[in-house]
This record gives sequence, structure tokens and C-alpha cells, in this order.
Amino acid sequence: MDIFLQLTVILICLFYGARKGGVALGLLGGIGIVIMTFVFGLKPGKPPVDVMLTIIAVVAASATLQASGGLEVMLKGAEKLLRRNPKYVSILAPFTTCALTIMCGTGHVVYTMLPIIYDIAIKNGIRPERPMAASSIASQMGILASPVSVAVVSLVAFLAKAPVDGHVIDFIGVLSITIPSTLAGVLMIGIFSWFRGKELDQDPEFQKRIADPEQRKVIYGESATLMGKTLTSSQWTAMWIFLGAIALVAFLGAFPSLRPVFEGKPLSMVLSIQMFMLLAGALIILFTKTDPSTIGKTEVFRAGMIAVVAVFGIAWMADTVFEAHLPELKAALTELVKTQPWTYAIALLLVSKLVNSQAAAISAMVPVGLAIGVPPGYVVAFAAASYGYYILPTYPSDLAAIQFDRSGTTHIGKYVINHSFILPGLIGVSTSCLIGFLLADAYGLI
Repeated sequence: MDIFLQLTVILICLFYGARKGGVALGLLGGIGIVIMTFVFGLKPGKPPVDVMLTIIAVVAASATLQASGGLEVMLKGAEKLLRRNPKYVSILAPFTTCALTIMCGTGHVVYTMLPIIYDIAIKNGIRPERPMAASSIASQMGILASPVSVAVVSLVAFLAKAPVDGHVIDFIGVLSITIPSTLAGVLMIGIFSWFRGKELDQDPEFQKRIADPEQRKVIYGESATLMGKTLTSSQWTAMWIFLGAIALVAFLGAFPSLRPVFEGKPLSMVLSIQMFMLLAGALIILFTKTDPSTIGKTEVFRAGMIAVVAVFGIAWMADTVFEAHLPELKAALTELVKTQPWTYAIALLLVSKLVNSQAAAISAMVPVGLAIGVPPGYVVAFAAASYGYYILPTYPSDLAAIQFDRSGTTHIGKYVINHSFILPGLIGVSTSCLIGFLLADAYGLI
């Protein structure tokens, strides 16, 4: 009976914290951990310290890149690609935002691209909803394909403790599945988006809006662009330092023999990522004269620190409950997850919606899944299911896409659930899970 009361407490904390948003999600986990310890008498679990430290290191480097202006180099390059191929913006835009996320480790880079994508679409007679909704979804899907994202680092850290036939699914093993499966999902989103909705000249609602001269002026507006902006040498330097650090991290992951060996084992990739992300941030400051006081004011830094608090509170609370009831959970669920492992993906998707974070969902669910017998191969194959917060249009990137689309085609439906992001999200995540499963099977992990 106690476990049902404790799970109820977890769900209340998750639901209420998610409604409040931001840091509240992690702080509500604090209420849960106090109740579990002092009311139910459970031994406190272990906070995910490695994951939190990695988040801090990656966010510090990414925020330094943004503060230095190095991020604008990437954004300008992405805009140039889209403006040269406006006809294909519905397919190219989501790949562009996905690629930016892969390089930077955070989906929050999408905000600067959204007004540019809108401008390209509306000026070329393309329904803005098509590339706007697809780009918002793709920017979040790219998190599972990024070697420096919190979600991937968390996943690798948990899998390190769950060997398969004596072998651990390492950093490169995870990315060899998540990168192609993510790109396949983004491709399907782009193909779907190419045909979705009415053409603007056949959309009575849009035509009614532009019939008003004032509305037409607002909808078509002035161009949003970085094309006329002159980039400095220090901005280019910052970008190359950051990308060089990412390349080095990926190289060390591919060739463990290049890492120092301690007590017979190569340095872990978690520590390697932490070291080289801190190094990248430091080198950007030293070689570009970036003002360190501006780093903490960036959007990337703010969002990253919120993620630290969320992972801290939620993962600690969940670990406390599941660790205390591990024997019962194993007995009740082991057979189910072995015969129907897709049920783990559904649970991960729902938890992700509650916590609005892929890293937090992975931190809460992957240890539980591994503990009750979900094979590590399935955990990697269904990693894309950690992105479920597109189900309701409450995530900042989705809300930003709605705001930037002055044509009104990107919208929240009358019944809330029928919004512009639900179908691209379902198509992208389900495709990624399917391709991830096929790849994991091909690699002999399932």
C-alpha cells in the first residue's frame, strides 16, 4: 500500500511542478524527498551528481559560445542555406535546427532561427506552419543525437553501470543508434510538413487576414535576417574552439585507447566531456576577450541551470522510492518488460511530458528500467521516447514558434491537443524509435 501512496506523491510533485514550470519542478522534488524520508522512513537515494556536473560543464561552454557571439556564425550559415533554397524550407529548416542542437547540445538555439524561417516561408508563399512546427520539434529531437547534450551524457552514464554480455554500450555505441534514428525522424517530419495544411492562396482564414491592409503589413512585415551582419574574427575563433572540443570528445569516445588509463580502465567519457567542455569555455574567454559577466545572462545558461535543479530534485526523489521497492517492482514488472519492452517506451514518453525535459526523464526512468530488467539495448533503441513534451503545446520553443508566426497558421487548436506540433512530434518520435530498434537489433544489442 505504501508504494502506491509514494507514487501518488511523486505524480503530484511532477504534475504541480510541471504546471509551475522552470526551477519549480526540481524544488517540488525536494518536497517529495522530505516526505519519503521523514514520513515514510525511506533511505534517501543517490542524487545524480555526475549528470549534474556534466550539465554544468556543457552549459557553461555553450553559454560562453553564445556570449562570445560564436553562435551567430552558425546561425548565419544556417540562414544562408535556407535563403538559397527557399522552395525546400519545409525540409531543410528542421534539419538546420536539428543540426544546431546537435552541435550546441541544447534546443534553445532555435529561438533565433524561428523568425528567419518565418520570413523565408511567408515571402515565398509557403504556409509558415509547415517549417515552423517542424523546426521546433526537430530542434528538440536533436538533443538525443548531440555528443554534448545533457540527455545523451546522462544516458551514457547510466548504461555504464549495465553491461551487456560483459560489454558496456558506450558513448559511440549510443550515438551510432541515436544519430541515424534522429535524422530519420527529422526526415519524416520534413516530408510530412511539405504537404500539410492548405496552400496560403487556398486558405480562407489567411486570405481574410491579409484582406485587412494593417494585418497584411504585420504578417509580411520587415525581413528578419543576420545576412547583413558582419562577423568578427573573434566570433569565428569562438565557434571553431567549441566545435573543436566537440570533435575531440567524439574522437576520444571512438578511440578509448587515447584516454589516460587509471586502475586498468580508461578515463570515463563523463569526466572527459566535463573536462573538455570546461576547457572550451576557458579557451573562448582567453582568445576572444569575452566578458565573463555576460555568460550567466544568456538564454542557454538560464535554461541549463534550470535543468540542473530539475534533474537534482526529480531524479533524487524517484531514486529514493524505486530503490526502496526494487524487489517488488522487479517481481511485478520484469516479465512484462521482457515480453513487451515497448511498454518502457510509453512510460518514458509520459514521464517526459510530465517533467518537460529529456534529461530529467532519462534520469528518472532509465535507472528504474535497467533495475527491473529492461535490456540496455531497448533503453538505447527507445531513447527518442524521452521527448514527449510536444504532446501539449506548453514548451517554450513551441510557444515561441506560435508567437513568431504572425500569419496565425502555427496555432493551438480549439481542443488544445489538436495543435500544430502534435503530428510532427508523433511522426518524428515514433520513426526514431522504430529506426533505433532496427539498428539496435542489427548491432546485436537486442
